[in-house]
Amino acid sequence: MEKELQNRSVSRAAKGSKSILRSGCILIDKPAGFTSFDVVAKLRGMLHEKKIGHNGTLDPDATGLLEIFVGRGTKAVPLLSDHDKTYEAVLRLGIKTDTEDLSGQILSDRSDLVGNLTEEKIHEAFSAIQSRTSQIPPMYSAKKVSGKKLYELARKGQEIERKAVPIEIYELKIEEISLPDIRFTAHVSKGTYIRTICSDIGDFLGTGACMASLRRTKIGQTDVKDALSLNELQNLVDHGRAEEALIPLDRMFPYSKAYVQPQADRYLLNGNPIYAEEVCFFSKNGRDAEGFVENPSSSDESADGFSGNSAGQEKGRVRLYLSDQKTFAGIFEKKGSLYKAVKIFLE
Repeated sequence: MEKELQNRSVSRAAKGSKSILRSGCILIDKPAGFTSFDVVAKLRGMLHEKKIGHNGTLDPDATGLLEIFVGRGTKAVPLLSDHDKTYEAVLRLGIKTDTEDLSGQILSDRSDLVGNLTEEKIHEAFSAIQSRTSQIPPMYSAKKVSGKKLYELARKGQEIERKAVPIEIYELKIEEISLPDIRFTAHVSKGTYIRTICSDIGDFLGTGACMASLRRTKIGQTDVKDALSLNELQNLVDHGRAEEALIPLDRMFPYSKAYVQPQADRYLLNGNPIYAEEVCFFSKNGRDAEGFVENPSSSDESADGFSGNSAGQEKGRVRLYLSDQKTFAGIFEKKGSLYKAVKIFLE
């Protein structure tokens, strides 16, 4: 096993990679005025790494959590894109725009009606919108219809019919009412537009509304409190400490941890299915004295102490390691008597 791992490392080194980081994830607190792609482009230059991607686009005016994946970590994005998200937002009553935020052209101004609203009516509107299970995507969005991004059509003055898509609004909590503004938090499923929630609340109240500001605070288990600003990351790079910003890739998944018995290493290295009896689980608080515990799939918490989220605990999925119990191989899913690869991350 060690020889094969060494060969893999030599192969990678032979490619002449100049990256200053191993593969993994960096949490960035995106500033206003940057697109998500701007952040990716900046990190490519900063880290000398071509393979960089992100999970979950933020509008240029929005701030907050952006998960940046480096190296082979980019392969994890499709597996993590369904995670729920939490936002802090400000809604402005009375103004309705074509983009559903303050950056757009004003379609109507009913600010004179805002003063007539009661807190009871406002809470009623939030409760009504939270109960909705579908949403029509805004024209100014990156969602594709017939291969075309909606915002590209919108910029040409075109508006097309869009089908409502299923969503979940887990929580819509008013934090402060200071008319015409309402500050609130929203915990929602993938693909839910906070701008549209603001617009829908305005329509319910009869005043119209748009989003005044947006900040993403959580994606699944990750929190903006653990994120770095671009300047903070640059400072680490300048002092040769960029690795401190990197979250190991295996910690991005909330699945239970398991490793294979030594005779299965060669199969795992090649991404082959593994017999269930050759898979041993870590306990939640470390390894069992014998190196084996029963599958803790009934628990809502992984061996790392991460609690599962609405998208993260598919039954039978595990983070699988080689028999050294350190080398992360990939995500596997149990199918009958076998664990089959969902995604391999070995280099």
